[in-house]
Amino acid sequence: MASLNVGNLGEYLREQRRTAQLSLRQLADAAGVSNPYLSQIERGLRKPSAEVLQQVAKALRISAETLYVRAGILDAERDRDEVETRAVILADPTLTERQKQVLLQIYESFRKENGFEIADGDEGVENGPGVSDGADGSEADPREQTAG
Repeated sequence: MASLNVGNLGEYLREQRRTAQLSLRQLADAAGVSNPYLSQIERGLRKPSAEVLQQVAKALRISAETLYVRAGILDAERDRDEVETRAVILADPTLTERQKQVLLQIYESFRKENGFEIADGDEGVENGPGVSDGADGSEADPREQTAG
């Protein structure tokens, strides 16, 4: 596992927070962490857990995996392609949140089908809205249909 570089993570978080035009207090409230704790993370004095990073990422509307890589939780070399793909989808301003979640679900299903593990910390996209599982028959496997 890569060594933690919490100073780099803190600088990145501060940059993302400012880009989102949020005060430290606003981000702390949105992420459900204390203002002093978030301040310490930004200054590189604290090493946040993956759970805290996920909450902060959700509040900033950025990829949790990107923060995991910055914090050294995910191996950047091994996971770069997946992280970059997810980050691009999540950062696309032309897509709605629902569309982003559906795209991530489809992407993850293809990775799983091809034998790749889905990274921990997914943000509830496993059974996201808007994607049919075929239960209503709208996207049933054509091999399952019988001639009438």
